Amino acid sequence: MEADKSLTLACLLQLLHRAREADNAAQLGFIVVNESQQLLPYRQAALWREGLHRHVSALSGLAELEPTAPYMQWLNAVFRWLAADSSAGASRMLSAEHLPARLSTEWSDWLPAHALWLRLGGQGALLLARDTPWSEIELRLAEELAHGYAHALRQFAPRRDWRETARQWLRPKPRQRRILLAVLLLALMPIRLSVLTRAEVVPRDPLLMRAPLAGVIDRIAVEPNQRVARGTPLFDLDATALSGQSALAASERDAAEESFRVSSQLALTDDKGKLAMAQDRAKLEEKTIAAEYSDRELQRLHVTAPAAGVVVFSDRSDWQGRAVAQGEKVMTLADPSHVELAAWLPAAEAIDLVPGGKVTLYPNASPTESYSAEILRVAYKAEPVEGGLLAYRVQARFTDDTPPRLGQMGTARVYGHWVPLIYYALRRPATAARQWLGW
Repeated sequence: MEADKSLTLACLLQLLHRAREADNAAQLGFIVVNESQQLLPYRQAALWREGLHRHVSALSGLAELEPTAPYMQWLNAVFRWLAADSSAGASRMLSAEHLPARLSTEWSDWLPAHALWLRLGGQGALLLARDTPWSEIELRLAEELAHGYAHALRQFAPRRDWRETARQWLRPKPRQRRILLAVLLLALMPIRLSVLTRAEVVPRDPLLMRAPLAGVIDRIAVEPNQRVARGTPLFDLDATALSGQSALAASERDAAEESFRVSSQLALTDDKGKLAMAQDRAKLEEKTIAAEYSDRELQRLHVTAPAAGVVVFSDRSDWQGRAVAQGEKVMTLADPSHVELAAWLPAAEAIDLVPGGKVTLYPNASPTESYSAEILRVAYKAEPVEGGLLAYRVQARFTDDTPPRLGQMGTARVYGHWVPLIYYALRRPATAARQWLGW
């Protein structure tokens, strides 16, 4: 008894070793349907392969197969029915009564009364048939042998190429149809087109404090972001040159006034003095106008706040001693309660924006806060911004009751029209492909 068990085990190991050493699928199929008889006595065996083409690939005692033969067609139909039967399991004892009527009627024409059906993993199935029933011990040995054959068949499993995958999806099964329908619905799901841009909180309707004259800034009287009242001194221009001009104009006016006084006295006794008096009067009026103009220009060198607000500029040291041209902006006077959002939409990511569109600001300094705004206007022309990029300036009005602090920087999400999700996902790749291909 022990010798029989040892012989059986040695035979099983030998078959598994031979299966692992097979050079190709045909050689392995020959071993499966013919040499398995050393371990399990049977009269007929058939190997069925799954994969790209589901078919009987080997029969015991035959070197070449004829796919159109009636026996082959019947065997293929039996294997397909067993593979589709969810109650078949990994292995089972089989006879004619287990098959549907259209297949069982031909059983006696092709196979002995008792068969053993073994599942080879996902690689196929093996059918062994003989005249006597199968024992439980033989069933267990057959299952172990089938497990080894399945492992050996896996290395010769056909690889699915893209054509087969395409054909499978073009002729989808119910589960694949559901997946395709879900993907289609997801691709067509509407989503709001949006772009992230750099943004800043800027004053609304600010007053620009410009240099009244060309000159050098002598003193900045306020600090950056300082609140000021109306009439508060803001900055002064250097008055050295204008002070000299004003003093010279005043001296010339005094001299003209003295000359007019002398000529007016002479005009009382001399007719020629009347002509000189008229000339001196004209000269006096000219010098008076020049002196008054110099005084007014001197007063303009002292710039004060025309209204209450906050002065916005970079740094006092950046401006003191700096030469400015007439009309050059020095600082901005803004009302901190009247602010708006300025965003710069990159030209490469420009979307269709209209007044009234939605904008959301995410401040850099407050990661948990956000502010809603409404687009007021969009520049029609892109201009260079930081980094040398071209961008469209977008102005938006805050709709929240509490607006953000003036000067706050952050990221704004600018919203456009509703588009399908597939358009949102493929917009940038399609744009890059179009630019590269030139269509």
